Amino acid sequence: MKKKLLTALLATGLLVGVLAGCGQKQVESTVAETETTQEAETTDTAAEDEKAASATAQARTLEDIKADGKLVIGVFSDKNPFGYVDANGDVQGYDVYFAKRLAQDLLGSEDAVEFVFVEAASRVEYLKSAKVDIILANFTVTEERSEQVDFALPYMKVALGVVSPESALITDVEGLNGKTLIVVKGTTAETYFQDNHPEVTLLKFDEYQEAYDALADGRGDAFSTDNTEVLAWAIQNKGFAVGIESIGNLDTIAPAVQKGNTELLDWINEEIKALGEEQFFHANFEETLKPVYGDNVEADNLVVEGGIVE
Repeated sequence: MKKKLLTALLATGLLVGVLAGCGQKQVESTVAETETTQEAETTDTAAEDEKAASATAQARTLEDIKADGKLVIGVFSDKNPFGYVDANGDVQGYDVYFAKRLAQDLLGSEDAVEFVFVEAASRVEYLKSAKVDIILANFTVTEERSEQVDFALPYMKVALGVVSPESALITDVEGLNGKTLIVVKGTTAETYFQDNHPEVTLLKFDEYQEAYDALADGRGDAFSTDNTEVLAWAIQNKGFAVGIESIGNLDTIAPAVQKGNTELLDWINEEIKALGEEQFFHANFEETLKPVYGDNVEADNLVVEGGIVE
């Protein structure tokens, strides 16, 4: 490329003045610097173009999904009992049970769903870049998120909770002073504590399993996420308990689609209303959550039927 650039400069007469005032090595050095700058600019431009393309990727319409015969849904792989991979390698959980029903009613088979594993912080990006059609990854509705994606009607309600070792149980926010609280990036727990309790030291992880491992290893004093999840984890892990069962606002969890994908959004809303008539989410609770919670959680305290929060 260097020879081509030299030839081009000579052909246009632009190199004459340069040769008159400096030696050949200086000329080559100047050309090399120019070449490097051009390559860097090209790389930057390519990166910007790629980022822009990703941010504006066109979502599949309802008709596209029907034509392809496959519904692509983003779920968690490590958030038991809502979305996780079991010992047999199968995807299970409350969100997964719902996802399979969507595929059944839209495409005629629950096997017509393709699961894509997401992290909490990547849920919005996966919709924007059209990597998935729907996010069903325990996605709490917030004003900030609603500016970036379109939420359907809710199918669950939730608040934040805090789990910690029974030997050093955290029972209120004041108990976190001087302690380290584990959170997952991109979650409402991260936002809540950053905005309302900046005095609390946060240890952040990308994945839920990493966060729970850190709590079990003693790298943090407590972990905060949805109260329904920390309660389930504490039941399954001896020596831990949920000392703060509810903190922050009572929020709702809903499916989300790419901003402006109105046709798919409308179909999901009508589906949620229809499922409410058969008490689908109570059946989902009995199948996926009851075996974990036992009598510790009442279905009506978590389930939302027909998109109506009572």
